[in-house]
Amino acid sequence: MQDLHKRAAEQHELAAKSHRTASEHNEKGDNDQGRWHAERALEFSDHAYKLAKEAHNKSGQMVTL
Repeated sequence: MQDLHKRAAEQHELAAKSHRTASEHNEKGDNDQGRWHAERALEFSDHAYKLAKEAHNKSGQMVTL
């Protein structure tokens, strides 16, 4: 489960980086590249959400020995 949290955090970081890059391209007027990076950011964010949700669901299923 800890691995799921770590992977989710990594995906969140990639999403943030893609958002920043999209913003930089848009500020320069390069809207096509900005849009491409924004789409990647959404994909990373969606994947992070799925991993975090899976980790949360599994944390409720833990059994103590």
